[in-house]
Amino acid sequence: MRTAHLPPGRAASAARSARWLQVLRRHWGSVLFIGPFLLYVLVFLLLPALRLFAQSVSDKHGLTLRYLAELGQPQTAQAFTNSIVLSAVSALVGLVFGGLVAYLMLRPAAPAGLRSLVTSFSAVAANFAGVPLAFAFIATLGSLGMVTVWLKHLGVDLYASGFNLYSMTGLVLVYAYFQIPLMIIVIIPAIEGLRREWREAAQSLGAGGWMYWRAVGLPILMPSLLSAYLLLFGNAFSAYATPYALTSGNIGLVPIEISNVLSGNVMLEPQAGAALALGMIAVMLVVMLLYALVSRRSGRWSRR
Repeated sequence: MRTAHLPPGRAASAARSARWLQVLRRHWGSVLFIGPFLLYVLVFLLLPALRLFAQSVSDKHGLTLRYLAELGQPQTAQAFTNSIVLSAVSALVGLVFGGLVAYLMLRPAAPAGLRSLVTSFSAVAANFAGVPLAFAFIATLGSLGMVTVWLKHLGVDLYASGFNLYSMTGLVLVYAYFQIPLMIIVIIPAIEGLRREWREAAQSLGAGGWMYWRAVGLPILMPSLLSAYLLLFGNAFSAYATPYALTSGNIGLVPIEISNVLSGNVMLEPQAGAALALGMIAVMLVVMLLYALVSRRSGRWSRR
């Protein structure tokens, strides 16, 4: 394209257009396959987020910051604190126990058929949540649950000892039911990627089991572990039906607070719900930023 006789502004614009056309011609295959994904992200992620932002800063009188300012109120701040703590702790439980189960299951000394049994159960348990899961735990470990009554006959009173299924501790226990299986499914490919030659080389240099995992195994698995933790955190942070059915909304969590302002009989404020949802997005962005920083730091080991 000739731009010698065009004004400077139009010449620069024509040059940029020409460069974009060259990029499209050179990478048309990538654009063909990545384009629909970018369109999907735009339609189902970015546009709804922008819609939430616009709704949270406006009402029938015009622009306002009242709903965003309400995120700092004690009740809302406590709901965010409860959600973050519950998600972080349940994700850590899933990470540790799910990772250990996956590792022990993949060891050569593991019984034949154990992997098929565990992965089949994990595939079902990872998707078993909501009201059925809450009812299952109430019927099992509730104040009149089967296991609770059975242990009471044996002289062990769980609730007299301080256990309460309808508390944050109980929610962590319930969340572990689907967090641990999800972790098993996610981390199996990463553990299988550890080569036997790396362990043999470490042993030949005098490294024991702990030294191998500290210097070789865990650094290699760290990006996968961080990704799995982020997935588990988001999975718990957005859960609504399970904690609501288990606690009847007595424990303040952000998804429950959103439900209260969107479908409550006393107060109906879609703008407040949009502000809460925007706060959840902000929390996930901060978590993803921390993940990116830690992942970049841990990834230096593999580039050495």
